[in-house]
Amino acid sequence: MYLPAGYAESKTLRLPVLYMPDGGMAEDFLHVAGLVQVSVGNSTMRPFIVVGIENTQRRRDLTGPTTVAEDKKIAPKVGESAAFRQFIRQELMLQVQQRYRTTAEKAIVGESLAGLFVVETLLLEPDLFDHYLAFDPSLWWNNEQLVKQAAATIKAYKGPAKTLYMTSSDEPVIAAASARLGKILQDTPNAALTWHYEPIPTETHGTIYHPSALKAFRYVFKPKAEAAAK
Repeated sequence: MYLPAGYAESKTLRLPVLYMPDGGMAEDFLHVAGLVQVSVGNSTMRPFIVVGIENTQRRRDLTGPTTVAEDKKIAPKVGESAAFRQFIRQELMLQVQQRYRTTAEKAIVGESLAGLFVVETLLLEPDLFDHYLAFDPSLWWNNEQLVKQAAATIKAYKGPAKTLYMTSSDEPVIAAASARLGKILQDTPNAALTWHYEPIPTETHGTIYHPSALKAFRYVFKPKAEAAAK
């Protein structure tokens, strides 16, 4: 859990929440929380509470069902992302709302399998978050089933405004699937979905998180302009 400067000193300040799978202290929490701290400090993003979710069995929790035999070999259990989302919705979010002063605005960020979970959540349960940040998402999962169903899902969406920010690295399989999803987003405009897809071929699967997060935080969470110029 990261609380921005000023939160503890105030009794009324309410802030939006950024949730992150792979958010354990030995996973990605420290560098993302540090990036939020620096970005808020230099006024390139709005302040967010950061909630890291330490996965106990990440390959189980971050993947949906698959019919591909090779997919099933990556862990003893896979395909339980729906249960993980239920935990976030029914338990984690309620605890965060009860313990901290939050607004209704919620975001999620993840890379690799966590990026897959981010995109899957947008397509299957879009009401869970307002902003979806997916870096090098493992969209190859289940023979790219999410990509194949994306056009119909995006076209059918009629709910509140959502934001998707997606990047891909030099990893060819992930880059190709991400590009296909980017093309679908381009060809299936929906006024309720603001999206940005950026290939970053100079980064590897292991290095893409930090530069992607820097770009995404500035793009999606940029400070709101003053209502009127003085």
